[in-house]
Amino acid sequence: MDDRPFPLLGRRRIARSSFLTFEREHRWAPDGSGVRREVVRHPGSVVVVPWDGTHVHALRQYRAPVDAVVLELPAGKLDVRDEPPAQTAIRECVEEIGMRPERVRLLQQCWISPGFTDEYTSIFLAEGLETVPSDPQGAEELHAEMVRLDPDEVEALLDEGGLRDATTIIGLMALLRHLER
Repeated sequence: MDDRPFPLLGRRRIARSSFLTFEREHRWAPDGSGVRREVVRHPGSVVVVPWDGTHVHALRQYRAPVDAVVLELPAGKLDVRDEPPAQTAIRECVEEIGMRPERVRLLQQCWISPGFTDEYTSIFLAEGLETVPSDPQGAEELHAEMVRLDPDEVEALLDEGGLRDATTIIGLMALLRHLER
């Protein structure tokens, strides 16, 4: 199958926020019909799997779009100009959990929800963690609760469906796979 079977006819910006752009695209389908799609453009993001050798560090944090407290790994958007994703991962780890990794290694990359957004995330393993002052960015991070999980607790959460954030699930599964090697 052709990777790009729906040629772009045109696009129009509908709205823009501080970091998102909402566009309407018009494309040709393979059968010759026209297709209209709304697309959310996103600068990209990182997720960090902070591993201290025995525990992974995560957060329970309120998320307004789903009106729920979510167990998730530290994460953030690529919103600092020319900052490489690995550096963003280090910055987010410091900001959210007060730990500076000595090294980060790319575990996985994926689109978040390619049916409506181009957000692409890089998931990093962070090791050699040094405790430093955290730097919460916003009310949700300020009121987040730190959680430490050992591999058995991670397995149990995955088995019981106790995780609902997709990038956290992917990151923790990648960690377990890494530990098996």
